[in-house]
Amino acid sequence: MAMVHSSIFSPNFIHLQPSTNSITKIASSFPSSPTKYHNNLNSHTRNFRLPRVASIPHPPINVGYLETEFSGHGASFTSLGESCVVRMGLDNGSVATLMLPSGLITSYKAPMWHGGLLELLHTSVSEGEDGGGAVIRGGVSLAFRCEGGGDEENGEISWSPSIWSLRNVGGSPQGSIQVELIASDSEHKIQIKHIVTLQNDAISSEIVITNFRPSSLRLMGSIIGHLAVSTPEATFAVGLESSNYFVKPPIFSNFSIIPPDFNKNDSDSRNSWGPTAFKQLLSGWGMGNPNDGRGDKGQKDEEMEGEEDGNYKHLTEKLSLIYTSAPRSFTIMDRGKRNSVVLGREGFNELYLFSPGSSHKSYGKYSYICIGQAALLKPVTIGPESEWRGVQHLHNPNL
Repeated sequence: MAMVHSSIFSPNFIHLQPSTNSITKIASSFPSSPTKYHNNLNSHTRNFRLPRVASIPHPPINVGYLETEFSGHGASFTSLGESCVVRMGLDNGSVATLMLPSGLITSYKAPMWHGGLLELLHTSVSEGEDGGGAVIRGGVSLAFRCEGGGDEENGEISWSPSIWSLRNVGGSPQGSIQVELIASDSEHKIQIKHIVTLQNDAISSEIVITNFRPSSLRLMGSIIGHLAVSTPEATFAVGLESSNYFVKPPIFSNFSIIPPDFNKNDSDSRNSWGPTAFKQLLSGWGMGNPNDGRGDKGQKDEEMEGEEDGNYKHLTEKLSLIYTSAPRSFTIMDRGKRNSVVLGREGFNELYLFSPGSSHKSYGKYSYICIGQAALLKPVTIGPESEWRGVQHLHNPNL
C-alpha cells in the first residue's frame, strides 16, 4: 500500500471510510452550552434519559444543513466525497480540521514566535484496498472499547464508537471554538461525546462517556495523537524523569501509522507482546490486525518494566511504551523545527508514547511520534448511571 503525505484538500483525495449512519443533532436534557473544560460534569448524575435523535440522511452528509444550523461560530463545512471537512479558525491564526463521520482530527496549525503557522499534526494518505479510494491516517483519533455485563438475554456487551455525528458547535473566532460530536449504542445504553476545543494557544480532545445502564462499564483505549517532528534525532520528551513504564507493542487502530518493519529485527523482539497477548488486550476493538508482532510468551513482566532516569528522553530509538506513572503534563521539544508542544491530560492515569526511530523512513516531509492518554493496562470503571471524563490537551507555548 503506497503511502504519501498529502493535504486532505487535495483533488486526489476521494473519500474516507463510507458510512451508512446519519449525521444527527441531539435534543436532550443535558446542558448544551459549551464551557471551556466542562468542569460542571457530575460523575454521579442520576435519572439519565437517552436523548432523542433527529436524523439527517447519510450518505451524503447534508453540508448545506450544517452550514445553516451551525454557522456563526467560526466553523465551516466542506463536502469531501461521502465525508465532510469541519474547519475551525480563530482570529489569531490557529486552525484545526476534523472529518465527519470518522471524527479524525486531521490538522492543527498553530501560530509560532516567528509569525508564521506550523502544522503540529502528522497525517498520511494511502490508496484504499480494491480501489476503495484514499484513506487518511494519523492526526488525532479515538480508539476505545466499552465492556460490561449484560442481562440474561443479551449476555456480555462490547462496543467501540466508530461513526460520529455532529451534536453542537459553539464559541467564536475571537475566543475559542468548540465542536461536539456524539456516538451512542442505544441498545446497551452507552453514549460517548467527543468534544474538540480550539483555543488561541491549544487544542483539546475531550471524551465524556455516559453509562445509562444499571451496572458498571469497563473502558479501555486511548486518545491517539500523531505529532509532526523534523527528525527523531532532534526530538526529546522533557519532564518524564522517574516515570515508570512498561515496554508494550504499538497500538493498531483504524487511524494509527505503524511502520510495517517495526518489530522485524530480533534485537527489537523484546519490545513486543506478540500477537496472542495483543489480541487479549484489544480483542473486539476492530482496531486492525497486528501482523508485525513477534512472539515473546516466555518474557516476564519484570523484564518489560523500566523507569526514566533522565529528564530529556531522546526519541531516536524505536520505542513503544505505556507509562503507569507520569506527570500530568510534559513537553515534546523539536530542535529541528525550533518548537515545542506541551501535552496535558485529565482523567487518564496512563500515557502512551511511540517513536518509529531514526532508522525509519519518514512518511513525507517530516517524521512523527505518537502520544496518547490511555487506559490500556488498567481499565477505567464507570459506575451505574454515571459519567466519566478524560481529556488530552495539546498546548502551543511558541507564541
